Amino acid sequence: MSAPAKFGKVAVLMGGSSAEREISLMSGTGVLKALKSKGVDAHAFDPAERDIFDLKREGYARCFIALHGRGGEDGTIQGALEMLGVPYTGSGVLGSALAMDKARAKQVWQARGLPTPNYELLDKNSDLRGVAARLGLPIVVKPAEEGSSIGITKVRAAGELDEAYALAVNYDSAVIAEKCVEGPEYTASIVGNEALPLIRIEAPEGNYDYQNKYFTDDTKYICPCGLPAQKEEVLKALALDSFEALGCAGWGRVDLMLDAMGDPWLLEANTSPGMTGHSLVPMAAKAVGISYEDLCVKILEGSHVG
Repeated sequence: MSAPAKFGKVAVLMGGSSAEREISLMSGTGVLKALKSKGVDAHAFDPAERDIFDLKREGYARCFIALHGRGGEDGTIQGALEMLGVPYTGSGVLGSALAMDKARAKQVWQARGLPTPNYELLDKNSDLRGVAARLGLPIVVKPAEEGSSIGITKVRAAGELDEAYALAVNYDSAVIAEKCVEGPEYTASIVGNEALPLIRIEAPEGNYDYQNKYFTDDTKYICPCGLPAQKEEVLKALALDSFEALGCAGWGRVDLMLDAMGDPWLLEANTSPGMTGHSLVPMAAKAVGISYEDLCVKILEGSHVG
């Protein structure tokens, strides 16, 4: 690493006001500690408790975005930082907004000919039984613009759709019903222009929900993922293509699954992934000899305006 002084005063944006605030605080705390350990002049900054203009007034030279969910991962904070002229990590306004909106991300992927499960948008007037008939069970119902598996339900019977919709709409007025792919789940971490080794996720009963993501040790993360090398390279290339298609850049993560025939299906892209003790990007980086601390510095080195 080059001299940490080159970064200037760095704000680690964490917390925020989204449903993922708790996870963001965990991510940000880890990043802050890592950057400080490398000699970076890093400070915690919570946009839910501070005026965003303080970044300019207090002489911050760049921001490491460790915010998750609305306000931090959807292009909002990115646009504000561009107006302030403060470089930041991760994707720009458009890439962040598209990746956060699961329905529009799928539309872009479909237009590009990339594989993603069929879906329908739901509202209070939707014929849920008709949706079940058209998509076929099982179905995953989730808020269109939340992360960390918040408000998500795997529906195996049409009678469960009403409750699943009621849960999801608590978090977002836009709700997506997606054909459930049943098979092994993988995630591709992306740093710069490179996809890191895939991680296979084995959650209890196949339920990779909020609890199993962050607060239990029951989920297994397998890296190397066990796929033949050629197959893994194909999936990494698909992840990079899908990330670029949304206009994403810098770093992030793409989640996908393989069906019974071994064919891949893109689930979603994350432009500000978790950086907690259970998080996947640090795990993939470690597999190629990149420490958590060095990963944080590498991400910070990619900060930009616009």
